[in-house]
Amino acid sequence: MTVPTALSRGPVSMFAERVFGRTSAVPLSRQAADDERAEAAKAEAWDLVRAAQDGDSSAFGRLYDRYVDVVYRYVLFRLGDRDLAEDVTSETFLRALRRITSVSYQGRDVGAWFVTIARNLVLDHVKSSRFKLEVVTDEVTEPGSAPFSVGATVQVGPEQEAISRATRAELLRCVAELGEDQRECIVLRFLQGLSVAETAEIMNRNEGAIKALQHRAVRRLAQLLPTGLR
Repeated sequence: MTVPTALSRGPVSMFAERVFGRTSAVPLSRQAADDERAEAAKAEAWDLVRAAQDGDSSAFGRLYDRYVDVVYRYVLFRLGDRDLAEDVTSETFLRALRRITSVSYQGRDVGAWFVTIARNLVLDHVKSSRFKLEVVTDEVTEPGSAPFSVGATVQVGPEQEAISRATRAELLRCVAELGEDQRECIVLRFLQGLSVAETAEIMNRNEGAIKALQHRAVRRLAQLLPTGLR
């Protein structure tokens, strides 16, 4: 069986491709199609926001269905406690519902708005309690939503899947050893798949600062990862 290119490269190589440019293995036509689909999905989400602002409760329910996993995985990775992550995720959407009339289109995916609310709740929790990050990998890296993946989802055998899962677990462990800002940047950019602009807005920094932070974080991960996974 031929191992797909995206799986045969190391995690840091995947990071580097995302940071420093598109790999030649990804055709420009496919990249354009992916970008077009992403823009269509973003437009559809904002249509749901406007419908919810007009009083359509089912529209907010569809927004919840679309983004609840994104928010939950973000909170779970930051806090490492499933019960707490569920509570924070619920509070995130309750706050979003109360504030839905105040949000307006700013060129980013509405998911970044939900993550911003979740991030503020996480920061409030960290400030108000002593807390130790624990990396939880079984839900964060569930099939079909694995972080740091590149390209389309592919079917692999059980041995390759076991190797990939172990690699992701080790990578997440190393991410947990990063400094707070670097970890936050990596989670938003690669676990959540947010753009540089969206990450910059959430972290209250300019795009140049985010690019520099991301660059340093990737280099630090290269130092932390075992040689065989680089």
